[in-house]
Amino acid sequence: MRHISASLVGRDKVLHALTAGLTAARNGRGNAVFVTGESGIGKSRLTAAVTELAFTSGMSLMRGRASAVGPTPPFRPLTEAILSHLRIEPVDPAKLGPYGPILGRLVPEWSAPENSHDSESLVVLAEAVLRLIGLVGRDRGCLLNLDDLHEADPETLAVLEYLIDNVELQPMLLLGALRDEGPVLSLVRAAARRGACQLIDLDRLSRAELAQLAGACLDVEPNLVPSSAVDLLWAGSSGNPLVAKELLSTMVDDGILVGDAQGWQINSRPEAPVYAGLARPLARRVAQLGTRVRELLSVAAVFGQQFPLRVIQHVTGLADRDLLGLLQNDVAGRFVAPDEQTADWYAFHHQLSREAVLAQLDQDAHAGLAGMLATAVEAIHPGLPREWCEVAARLRADAGDPTAAGTLFTEVGRRALALGAANSAVAVLDRALEYIPHDDVTTRTGTLELLLQALAEAGLVERALESVSELDQAGWLTPSRRAALHARLAWAATVAGRTGDGLAQVETARALLGSEGSAEDLAPIDMVAAHLLLDAGGPDQLAAAENLARQAATVAESVPLPVVACQAWQLVGGLARHRDPQEATSVLERARTLAVRHDLPICEIHALIRLGNDDALLVGDLARLQRASAQAARMGAVTAQYQAEASIALHTVLHGDFTAAASLTDQVLAATSRLKLLETTQYVLLTRAVLAGHRGDRNQMETELARFTQWGGDLTLHAPRAHGLAAAFCALLEEDLPRARSDLARAVAAEENGSSVYFLSGRRGLHVLLRALAGQAEWPDLEAVTVNPASTLRWDRQFTFFARAVLEGRSGNRGRASRAVTEALAAGEPYATSRYLGLRLVSEAALADGWGEPVTWLRSAEDHFHRTGVNAVAGACRALLRRAGATVRQRRDGTAGIPNELRSAGVTAREYEVLGLVVKRLGNREIATRLHLSPRTVERHVHGLMTKTGLPNRIALAEFGAGFVDNPPAAAGD
Repeated sequence: MRHISASLVGRDKVLHALTAGLTAARNGRGNAVFVTGESGIGKSRLTAAVTELAFTSGMSLMRGRASAVGPTPPFRPLTEAILSHLRIEPVDPAKLGPYGPILGRLVPEWSAPENSHDSESLVVLAEAVLRLIGLVGRDRGCLLNLDDLHEADPETLAVLEYLIDNVELQPMLLLGALRDEGPVLSLVRAAARRGACQLIDLDRLSRAELAQLAGACLDVEPNLVPSSAVDLLWAGSSGNPLVAKELLSTMVDDGILVGDAQGWQINSRPEAPVYAGLARPLARRVAQLGTRVRELLSVAAVFGQQFPLRVIQHVTGLADRDLLGLLQNDVAGRFVAPDEQTADWYAFHHQLSREAVLAQLDQDAHAGLAGMLATAVEAIHPGLPREWCEVAARLRADAGDPTAAGTLFTEVGRRALALGAANSAVAVLDRALEYIPHDDVTTRTGTLELLLQALAEAGLVERALESVSELDQAGWLTPSRRAALHARLAWAATVAGRTGDGLAQVETARALLGSEGSAEDLAPIDMVAAHLLLDAGGPDQLAAAENLARQAATVAESVPLPVVACQAWQLVGGLARHRDPQEATSVLERARTLAVRHDLPICEIHALIRLGNDDALLVGDLARLQRASAQAARMGAVTAQYQAEASIALHTVLHGDFTAAASLTDQVLAATSRLKLLETTQYVLLTRAVLAGHRGDRNQMETELARFTQWGGDLTLHAPRAHGLAAAFCALLEEDLPRARSDLARAVAAEENGSSVYFLSGRRGLHVLLRALAGQAEWPDLEAVTVNPASTLRWDRQFTFFARAVLEGRSGNRGRASRAVTEALAAGEPYATSRYLGLRLVSEAALADGWGEPVTWLRSAEDHFHRTGVNAVAGACRALLRRAGATVRQRRDGTAGIPNELRSAGVTAREYEVLGLVVKRLGNREIATRLHLSPRTVERHVHGLMTKTGLPNRIALAEFGAGFVDNPPAAAGD
């Protein structure tokens, strides 16, 4: 008789659906399917059949299992799945870019001592897994088969959820098997409801299908299986395939079902029992085992559902040949078989088989074997690496040694926390506290402290607050250790956005230390308090935050507390930049030097990013930002890399390379939004608003600002950039100077109220120029700006030079005015759009006051804005040239942008330009001001538009034009 049928019975439809999923994966269309059902229903058998189909079709394979020798270690099924592929087909992690080092959390050989990814979220790790699957499945598809997911740890479930939501565009089939229980079932059912995956509930076999199963095992046609035998199988198994096969095997072994030349028959002996269940047959089978086999299986069963031969051999003392001989004979083969996924491991066929073996052991025998196994594990695996620490902890607990078990579980929790698996750490540390005796104050205190850290990292702030209260009441800790815990909780509350709780914890920490608190103990508290002050807002809070951060940095550097020192100096640099960029750079260099000295690569990268921003602001150089991005990619610091790229994108906008900036923001936004990197996503959306503003695309700018607020962005905090760098610049490109002045006034007011530390508001640059042009700024105003160290940013300096030119020209100092324009052009050399916009603005003043070369400047500006499609400014330049009496190049090609329907009606380029402003509900005088025409000329164009379109009035013309007008082309002439 065969113990396993050669075919799947009753699963044809399911297998067909899964085969279609494999085909889709090979064609680049990803999908996720989960198979669920009770124990023994055939989930693993089905997924094994699908794996065989994937293998024969040439697909890449990854196979992992959540069930383990004890409580599942963090990421075990994912690690096992990835390693199962790498053992057959090695992958160069460099091909994954920054995500290769991230996978060092799962693939030990891809990790390096200098790489620390504790700061990276589980979502980033999930994205790394997704990209690896995309790489190995390219052009042939990949099957990711994860079994026993009901045993999965919380971190694996977090990664799994991300994979489900993002599988569609990957060449993969995610196939999971789980029992119909536990949190993973809720996760999968929720995903299935939103259409992200398919959930297949396996049913029990029907009576006819049981006959097919029995026939396959007995190697006969189903109709040749005695009906009375099928009745017994049906009564005993209720259609569960595993139970049915075990019953069938027992019936054959006990002579109830016998075969001869005539076929299979039921023995009609009256003493033959009727088997209505599985427990009694299994217990009877165990009793019939020989002494040596029973002892061997007893050791294996105490170890777990799966067991390693080396450890079992160490306990039993059996030679290789004897051990394998006993395991591979027919008697043991009814209980165990080689583990298909792990070399040199065996596994019980079913949990019931293991339980039947354990049932024949009394408590003392079980404990004795557990202690022997723990000793063997500790001898074979010194230091208990990877999952062996948890195995030893479980075995020590089973052996009746709670103190050793609690200590080992504490170490498991520490390791889980180091991996970034905070939720798993919480679960394991809770278990550790169950074992550690209450009178062992020292051990329990260390475990409780670690649990508190894990709770904070897991975002379980409420429970963390309760836990620290318990510690305070118990009085086990010194005031300084308790204060450190409260400071850690304050940081967790800050990260969670719970400013009130954070401030309360800071106050508690300070009260614990009192006036006798050492500077070393106070430094981390001051650091957290400085961050909390940023959220409080107000004109004095930024100064207070900077003072606290400086104090913390100075102390932490001397102690040393290098991480606290680096973080504090970086905060000081960010706060000082809006006041004194040179000092900010000096402080950041100090932070970077500390990071290098103390081998803190992540801190170094963040310092490099801030320094790169300083380079870009002060001299327009992006080299250090690009170097920081490359270094982050090499180390797998994904969040830092995207922060660097977001900064590069902003400065690329300022440089006028809009195509490159758009491409970069598209790439970064796609990644950060998928990874839910909130802060960076907000930054990129704001950058995209600036990009739209610098293109003169108000609709897109407002769309991006709306998306910014939808992602939780605070426009009040970011008003300087939103109103100054984006909206005011857009208004200038629309030739709407009053609106630009209004936007700049809002930006400056927001900066002056102290609620923002963001630069490039225009306060020390563009705002000064517009005020000078309007006659609202004189020499004292300009000098008050330029003597301030914060005015040294290159973007701002180009505008202050233009403002100086305007004031010099108005004072009759023609030579000085011209030289100021030359200095402005030199300062603005990296910034194509802004330097030509500056020329357009000062040329009008130069024409009025009779200085400089306004015609030359206007021609170059007109050419630039015509080529870049900024029609309003190009038209203004042409109008000013006409006013100066200069010849104006005709731009007849402007008609190419007119929609066919309007062009066929005879609408000219200038009329189309006027139509665009009519759509915006501007009056004739406003349109005339924008386009530098007379109101009478505008009236003539509006009348012509109504005549050519057949519309009765201006309102109808505006409604009609809204369907055609986007960015009208440059006018060819009046």
